[in-house]
Amino acid sequence: MQLIDYIVLVSYFAVMVLIGLWAMRRVNDQEDYFMGGRGFGKLMQTFAAFGAGTGAHEPVQVGRTVWTSGLSGVWSALMWLFVTPIYWITAVWYRRMRHLTLGDWFVERYESRALGGAYTLFAIVFYMFYLSTMFSAIAKFAVPLLGVETGLFGYDLSYTIIPLIAGVVMIYGVLGGLTAAYWTDLIQGIFILILSVLLIPYGLWLLCSKFADEGSSTMMEGFSIMHGRISEDYFSLFAGPSSGEFPLQYIISLSLLGMVGIVVQPHFIATGGGSAKSENEARIGLVVGNFLKRLCTVGWAITALIALALLSGSTEIASDPDKVWGVAAREILGPMNLGLVGLMLACLLAAMMSSADTYMIVTSALVVRNVYAAYINPKADEKKYVLVGRITGLLIIVGAVVVSLVYSDVFGQFKMAMELPILFAAPFWIGMYWRRSNGTAVWGTIFASLLLFFVLPVVLPVLQKDLRVNPRFSAVTDRVTKTFIRQATESDVSRYQAWIRASEKIHERYDGTDEDSQHLKSELKKLGNSPPEAILGEPIEVSVTSGGVPVFWRGGAQAVDETGKEVGSIRFILDSESEVDGVRIMIERAAGNVKGLGAFNLDFLIYSFLGMDLSKTSKATLETLRLPARLLLPFIILILFSYLTRRQDEKVLDLYYAKMNTPVDADPSIDRLKLEEAYVNPKFASNRKIFPDSDLEFTRPTKMDLFGFIISCFVCVVVIGLLTWLASVGAS
Repeated sequence: MQLIDYIVLVSYFAVMVLIGLWAMRRVNDQEDYFMGGRGFGKLMQTFAAFGAGTGAHEPVQVGRTVWTSGLSGVWSALMWLFVTPIYWITAVWYRRMRHLTLGDWFVERYESRALGGAYTLFAIVFYMFYLSTMFSAIAKFAVPLLGVETGLFGYDLSYTIIPLIAGVVMIYGVLGGLTAAYWTDLIQGIFILILSVLLIPYGLWLLCSKFADEGSSTMMEGFSIMHGRISEDYFSLFAGPSSGEFPLQYIISLSLLGMVGIVVQPHFIATGGGSAKSENEARIGLVVGNFLKRLCTVGWAITALIALALLSGSTEIASDPDKVWGVAAREILGPMNLGLVGLMLACLLAAMMSSADTYMIVTSALVVRNVYAAYINPKADEKKYVLVGRITGLLIIVGAVVVSLVYSDVFGQFKMAMELPILFAAPFWIGMYWRRSNGTAVWGTIFASLLLFFVLPVVLPVLQKDLRVNPRFSAVTDRVTKTFIRQATESDVSRYQAWIRASEKIHERYDGTDEDSQHLKSELKKLGNSPPEAILGEPIEVSVTSGGVPVFWRGGAQAVDETGKEVGSIRFILDSESEVDGVRIMIERAAGNVKGLGAFNLDFLIYSFLGMDLSKTSKATLETLRLPARLLLPFIILILFSYLTRRQDEKVLDLYYAKMNTPVDADPSIDRLKLEEAYVNPKFASNRKIFPDSDLEFTRPTKMDLFGFIISCFVCVVVIGLLTWLASVGAS
């Protein structure tokens, strides 16, 4: 980075802090601080939803998966596409709740102050892990741009840059509350849009300047060069012969899990519509904001393909594909010395900070409303509540920084955060539509889900030592190797040479001792398998190996001898060979004794009891098979417990559903009058029920409901069509 890049970066930080100071003057009470006075229109709601929903880890994540798996890797972030139409319906819920937190909703719906506290605890853990992935991603991105590996006092650069970024977020977010967060989200949203497209034209022009005939420098020519340098199977959106980590069934399962769990992510009470002036602003803001994110994902995927064509010989990326964005920004924008590298880093910081500020404020609202006011000081004045909110907001960011610095596994942190909403998803969905569900049943469901999906998978192997070597749970999926022949492209040649150079650098760092030998193996494992040796234009044999993973264990498996002692990697023996459409398929099955590692897949016992042999399934199919238990079991448990426990007070339920069936008026005074009228005759407010005089609270959809949902589904098709078309531009 040059001086001008640092000037751009410092200027960006300064503007964010000034916005926080300005917004601080507008904060008078909790509603001002936590909901911005519920005065935000379509534009602000759009960029709030866009900013909060777009994390810094996602461009980095898409860059990595597209680099390693081709265009199909875009589903690592685009999996949320098919969830977006549901937002047209859910946005109305959050506005009609008229609450400051989702914890307040659990308290009201289930008449349980303790549920609000439990939900607050979930939110704290969720956001500490979720935000930590963004801090970690920023560090991965910044290292190539800054050109240094270490920061202050000789420590890893992440120990300097992560606290610095967190400090800026805390200053403007803690001072100005949601108003500051939303205004910065508007600015940062524009930065994120720039981030998503900035590298595309410059990358295409650089491809032309390096590899095109003299005088040819059109963007179309750049796309043609990209296709010429990358094998066409890398442009498959779904499963391709050398890609396809995300087959269709896996995409569907991810979408269903996302749809069920995302509605209870705590920030949705604000960005999902709760802070909007009216229901229309809530709907339009949430849906349009998230479709903007989907369009950005298209830009990230095309950028990663351009980087693959341009930088396939990079040893930095060969050693760590998480650095695709950082290296691409440095190599494409750096030579121009126009401050664009600093702008790019500011853009990625915007992606992180626009999420962090909202998450911090929403979580502090939960602590204030559902812990401090509920249990500690219910008679405090508004200034005291706002002060406590500011203090707890600091603690959330600090906790996320600690998690980020202690745990460097970005994917593990993200996966942990994404699985936590299982605990509250079923109580939320069923509570919205079924009167019979009650607080006792919800507690039973939360404890059952916690045990089945989080506690027992870790505790059982500790308590039952023989479980890891039990032959009944030692199944390993077949290792499948698909081999085909195609002509080598420039990227094949460059990737092979880069892999060799990266491997040589790793070997140079170790002196051959036993301890170093273990570290060497670990570093080489991170580097991955060697690409095929390639000579441009000559046929190369490409082999893709999948499978060979334990069915019941999340941490992998090791071969063991008769005494249970680990003796190395699992041994595989040939089972069959065949050829289909020019692709040679070799299937190998595991042999010998196996010891499972990591947590136990308890939910897979269902398939074991049914006598199903899962050793023939792929890794993606195994992940898909986790869907039924995690998706359905909490719902089944809650329904059964609800029938076995006492109903809630019908008068309380009447008032709750009367409120949820009363449209919001943008004028607060008129809205209060409408609510009072609904409370006088709650049955009248529910006159649109599909099943009158029943416990089911489904209501007939309005024309606006149907029209918006259908349009949203159509836009999903448009996004896929746009991505497919852009990926095909320049193809021969």
